[in-house]
Amino acid sequence: MTVFTCILLGFLIICAVAASLSKNLLNTILIFMSYSLVMSVIWILLESPDLAITEAAVGAGVTTVLFLVTLKKIHAILKKDDRQEENGNE
Repeated sequence: MTVFTCILLGFLIICAVAASLSKNLLNTILIFMSYSLVMSVIWILLESPDLAITEAAVGAGVTTVLFLVTLKKIHAILKKDDRQEENGNE
């Protein structure tokens, strides 16, 4: 069990660094979602199911949806046609 916990903690560190260094906002949100899911597994291993459920629901669920809606509202997520027009390939 200790090896599994160390692997999860290593993955959390990798996710935190990757989210900080990522240039693409959509990738950053997906990395953040995976961070929250791994964190909820760690809460289960620490025998805190209430925190695990909260982390999974809020961190990976609601927050991710709100971030995606925000990216859509500020037009940071472009459709395929919009990308082609920006590149000049019509």
